[in-house]
Amino acid sequence: MTASADLQSRQKAAVAGGVGTRAIFAQRAQNAELWDVDGKRFIDFAAGIAVNNTGHRHPAVMQAVANQAEQFTHTCFHVAPYEGYVRLAERLNAIAPTGRENRTMLVTTGAEAVENAVKIARAYTKRPGIIAFSGAFHGRTMLGMALTGKVMPYKKNFGPFPADVYHAPFPNPFLGISTDEAISGLERLFAADIDPERIAAFIIEPVQGEGGFNVAPKEFLVRLREMADRYGIVLIADEVQAGMARTGRMFGFEHAGVKPDLVTMAKGLAGGFPLSAVTGSAEIMNAAHPGGLGGTYAGNPLSVAAANAVLDIIEEEKLCERAAEIGRRITDRLTSLASRQGMERIGDVRGLGAMVAFELVEDRQTKTAAPAVTNRVVAEAEARGLILLSCGTRLNVIRLLPPLTIEWDVLSEGLNILEAAIEAAFSVPSDSAAA
Repeated sequence: MTASADLQSRQKAAVAGGVGTRAIFAQRAQNAELWDVDGKRFIDFAAGIAVNNTGHRHPAVMQAVANQAEQFTHTCFHVAPYEGYVRLAERLNAIAPTGRENRTMLVTTGAEAVENAVKIARAYTKRPGIIAFSGAFHGRTMLGMALTGKVMPYKKNFGPFPADVYHAPFPNPFLGISTDEAISGLERLFAADIDPERIAAFIIEPVQGEGGFNVAPKEFLVRLREMADRYGIVLIADEVQAGMARTGRMFGFEHAGVKPDLVTMAKGLAGGFPLSAVTGSAEIMNAAHPGGLGGTYAGNPLSVAAANAVLDIIEEEKLCERAAEIGRRITDRLTSLASRQGMERIGDVRGLGAMVAFELVEDRQTKTAAPAVTNRVVAEAEARGLILLSCGTRLNVIRLLPPLTIEWDVLSEGLNILEAAIEAAFSVPSDSAAA
């Protein structure tokens, strides 16, 4: 029995069945490469679901954490605050794209950041309602699931969910949902379900993560901002997956030039350590009463040290520019592949920066989802040593999230494996994989 097979057996006997995993048991990792317990090497196009934007074990991150561990690992910021938290808040205040004086609070997970953003918006507006969008993902807590616009695997059997949460259409040009239609959906919601003057906040991802890497059109975000201003609604940008240089800008909203009121971030913020943040307009952020925000582990000192190092790395290694180049190389490769005969199941290639995905269909005319083919591509890639993730409300999208520090030769190798996996899944002869 291999070490992986042994661990699979032990996992089945010890871990709750609802915790879905792959059969890749990590032994060690460095930058964009990971080795399992059997010594097999993988190129990592998942990056811990966009967490390791600075790669696995970036030396500057590891050194910052080691230095902090020599001082203290936990005091609880409420009990004995520390300079690292304050410094990180100052830095996030300076870069969050609200266009105003900002304030920051730190917590631990993306879902926690989302929940606190909702709390803050409700405290500021004195209103209950929240509007999220179809295909959204905002976490696995009860409120996070209520906000999420994807049933499987996140919401099935877990209700009822908190009240006063509504969903409006998210624009999706591939499936024929225009910006005008999405705005009309919001207007219908206001006419039929809830008065806009009872809405505390809109919450929206600039690029949907679990929803299938659907990019919010600039026009839609502009009109959403106008609607928020018209009705006094707080606009929350969920940058948990799109933020921290992933899209070629520090935040995805910056591509549209739209200024949100609050920004949630997590994942890539701390280079593999658990940390999240809510940053936004000081007027709104200060609406909560003292003691109303925080948590025992909120802003853990080791994670804060890692995050301060991550911000340095993004600037020093020009990771925004690098993300744009990574995205260009991936998109060019996928677009070229999709144009070849026999590749008609690649229905769409989309994304921003190094947040790229392709949607698999049975044919491009009907755009019928092809989840079985999607699963085969992921499996074929894994067998060849490439880690991929699927997503999408129709379970037919493959997302590519390599670390932004990936070496160019490793990126090329990964794309070669991806092409071979696609060809194998589409039953195309594998000898054309390097064409």
